[in-house]
Amino acid sequence: MSRLFPARPSRWRTLTLVAMCLAVAFGPTWAQAAVIVLKDGRRLQGEVGKTSGLADDPLSDDSGRPASITLLDDQLRRVFIPTTQIRAIDEVNSGEIPERIPIRQRVAEAGDHVASVGPILKVQPFDEYGRRVLTMMTSDGPKDVVQGITLITPTWTKVEGLLTSALTPVVWDMRIATSSIPRETLHKILTNSTDPNNVDQRLRIVRLLLQSERYGDAQQELQELIADFPKKSDLADQVKAMKQLHARSIVQEIDVRRDAGQHYLAYNLLENFPTEGVAGETLQQVREMLVEYQDIQKKRDGLVADLKEQLAAVKDPSRHKRCEELLAELERELSMGNFDRMAAYFVLSGDQKHDPEQKLALAFSGWLMGSDYASTNLGYTLSLAEIRDLVIAYMNEPVKLKRDQLLSRMRGLEGADPLAVSRLIGRMKPPLETPVQPDKPPGFYRLQVPIGIDREPDAVYSVQLPPEYDPYVRYPTIVTLNGTGTTPENQVDWWAGTAGENGNRLGQASRHGFIVIAVDWLADGQREYRFSAREHATVLASLRDACRRFSIDTDRVFLSGHSAGGDAAWDIGLSHPDLWAGVIPIVATSRKYASHYWQNAELLPFYVVQGEKDGDKVKENARDLDRYMTHRFDVTVVEYQGRGHEDYYEEIQHLFDWMLRRQGRDFFPKEFEVSTMRTWDNYFWWLEVGKLPERSIVEPANWPPDRGTRAATLEGKLRVTGDIVVPTRGVQATVWLSPGMIDPTKQAITVSIGGRRQRVEILPDLGVMLEDVRTRGDRQHPFWARIEL
Repeated sequence: MSRLFPARPSRWRTLTLVAMCLAVAFGPTWAQAAVIVLKDGRRLQGEVGKTSGLADDPLSDDSGRPASITLLDDQLRRVFIPTTQIRAIDEVNSGEIPERIPIRQRVAEAGDHVASVGPILKVQPFDEYGRRVLTMMTSDGPKDVVQGITLITPTWTKVEGLLTSALTPVVWDMRIATSSIPRETLHKILTNSTDPNNVDQRLRIVRLLLQSERYGDAQQELQELIADFPKKSDLADQVKAMKQLHARSIVQEIDVRRDAGQHYLAYNLLENFPTEGVAGETLQQVREMLVEYQDIQKKRDGLVADLKEQLAAVKDPSRHKRCEELLAELERELSMGNFDRMAAYFVLSGDQKHDPEQKLALAFSGWLMGSDYASTNLGYTLSLAEIRDLVIAYMNEPVKLKRDQLLSRMRGLEGADPLAVSRLIGRMKPPLETPVQPDKPPGFYRLQVPIGIDREPDAVYSVQLPPEYDPYVRYPTIVTLNGTGTTPENQVDWWAGTAGENGNRLGQASRHGFIVIAVDWLADGQREYRFSAREHATVLASLRDACRRFSIDTDRVFLSGHSAGGDAAWDIGLSHPDLWAGVIPIVATSRKYASHYWQNAELLPFYVVQGEKDGDKVKENARDLDRYMTHRFDVTVVEYQGRGHEDYYEEIQHLFDWMLRRQGRDFFPKEFEVSTMRTWDNYFWWLEVGKLPERSIVEPANWPPDRGTRAATLEGKLRVTGDIVVPTRGVQATVWLSPGMIDPTKQAITVSIGGRRQRVEILPDLGVMLEDVRTRGDRQHPFWARIEL
C-alpha cells in the first residue's frame, strides 16, 4: 500500500520515556530487564534462556544437542525463536518494575491437578471479586472449574483454581493477558482489592493502569484520587503529564490509520485533537499533518479545474469525448490513497512547452499506469484506456471464442505490448465488479466460486473489507480457516472485530487496513482436516476469486487457522509456499504431509501459537518446529503458560506486529528446493511439473505411506545471467516467465532441466499473460511467456 506521506520517526521511545518518568514520580524503583531485539525489529522482554528443543526443559537439558533456540519467558507466554534471528540482547535498564497487585482468594493447594486442558466449552465473565467458572471438556465429559484472579500485573494476570464446597478443587495456575479483562471488570476487581482511604494502595492502581498503557483510565483514576485527597497537591502536575502521554498515544493511532489508508478517519482525529494541557511540540505536529491533508485537497480541487480547462482546448470530437469520460472517472475516483499517480503531472504540467493535449496525457496516463510511466502522447494514452477496458471485458467473459475476439482487438491497438499491458493490469481496479450486498454489514460479502473438481460443491467464502476501502490501493490480506464447531463468520469476528449496531467492525484487521477472507472449507459433518484435493482447491479457489474482485496485495497474503483450520493452514501453506507471506497456525498440529514438507518452510515465515497444556500438541509439534529452528528458518513459536485449546485472542496485537514487519513474499527467489507427495502439489513459484515420480506419490486415502517412501524434491535456480536451472531429473516441466523475473529486453535464455540444456527464445505473448491473470488472479506478477520442456 503506498503511503500518502513520508514515514515519520517512531515515537515509541518518547512515549516510553514519558511513562517511565510518570511511574518514577509515583515511586517504583528501576529494574534490570532483558530485551531481545530481533532482526525484523520486534522487541521481546522477559527472562531469556537457551534450549535445544521446544519440548525440552531448558533448566535440565540433557539431550546432547546444541542449544540453538532462544527462549523468552514473559510470565504469560514462552516465545521460542532461532538464535540467529536476534540482532541484540539489551540487559541494561529498560523499564521500571511492573506493578503487581495481589488479589486475595482461597486458592486450592490440593485436589485434582491439570495435566492437559481440553476444549473450553464455556467461560463465565469474571465477577467484581475476580472469580469465574470455566467449563472444559474432559475424557469424563464436561467439567466445571472455579477460578479466581490472584495477581494482576500490567501485561499478565494469574488465574488459579479456588477452594469451593460445591465442586472438587482443581490445582491450576494459568495466565491471561491483562488487556483481555474488560475495563469495567478490571476497575471493580482492583477497587474491591484496595482500601479506598489508603493513598498508596490507590496510587498502585494508577501505576498499573499507566504501565498497561490505559492512559485515559489512569488519568481518570488519578483525578478521582485528587478529588478524594485534595491536600495531595503534588499529584496535580501528574495529570498534565498524563494528558500529554494520552495525546501522544492519539498521534500514534493517527499514524496507524494513515498507514492503513484510512485518511478520513485520521483527518477527523486531527480535527478533534485535544489541546488542553498538551505540549506545543505535539500540537505543532498535529497542525502540520492537518495542513498536509488540506494541501492535498486543494491540489486535488485545482487539478480537476485545470484539466477541465485543458479539455476545452481539445477540438477533435472523438478525442474530446474520450477525454471527458476519463476526466469524469478521475474526478470520481481520485482519492488520498491514489493521489500519488498525479506526481508527474504536477512536476511537468507547469512547463510552457506542453500544450493542453500533452498535459491531459500526463494526467490520464499517470492515472492509468502510475506516475513513473506517465506520457505526453495523448493518442497513446487514449489507446491505453481502450486496452484497459478491453482487458476488463476479457476478464469477465466466460466464453473462450469471445475472449479471443477481444484479444484480437487489443493486439491492433497502440501500446498493446505485454510490458505496457502488465503495468496497466497492475494499476487498474480489480476486474470483477462485486455489487454491495445490502443485507450485510458495510464491506462484508458472502460469495461462492467453482473449485474446478467434478462433483464437488462450489467454494463459499466470506470477505470483510477494511474501512475506507479503495479499489486502487493494495491491501494486505488474511485468509483464515475455522475449526470444527465454529464458523467462518467467527473467524471474521476474531480478526476484524464483531459488527456493532451500525455494522462497523473495530478489530485489529479493520484498524490496520487488512482484508479478511474466511473460507467455509469444512464439509458437512467433517470433524478433522483430511489433507484432500477438495480442501486445497476450496481455499485456493476462494483466494483467486477474491483477487479478481478486491484489491488484494498478493505479496502480503497471510494464511491462518484455528484448531482443525490451523492443521489445514499448516499443510496448505507448506504445499503452496509461493502464495503466502506467512502462515499462522493457532492450536494446530503438524502431521502427515506437513511433517514430510518441513523444508518448504525455508522461504515461508511461520508464527505458531499453542497452549502449554493443550494435550500433547507441544510434544507432537516439537519435531518439525525444532527443524525449522535449527535450520534458521523465519519462525516464531508462542506457548501460553498453563493454557489449553483456546482461540488466544490475546496474541492478536503481537500477530499484527509480526505481519506488518514482514517484507512480503519473494515471488522470484534466486533458488528454492521443495518437497511434494501429492499430484496437486506441483506448482511452485515459476515452475510447474506435469508428472511427479509415482514412487513418491501418496494419496490421502493411502496414508500412511509404505516404509521407505520419500517425498519428491523439486529445485529451481535463477542465474544472474537470466538463465534457468531445474536440477530435478525425470520430470516434465513448464517454466513460466515474467518481466520481474528476467530482463524483459532479453530475447533468449538458456534453460537446463535435469542436466539437459537448451537455448530458448523468449516470446512474450499478450494472450498468455491475460489467461494467466484471469486464472490465477495475481495482477502484480503476471506471467507473459511459458517454456514447456
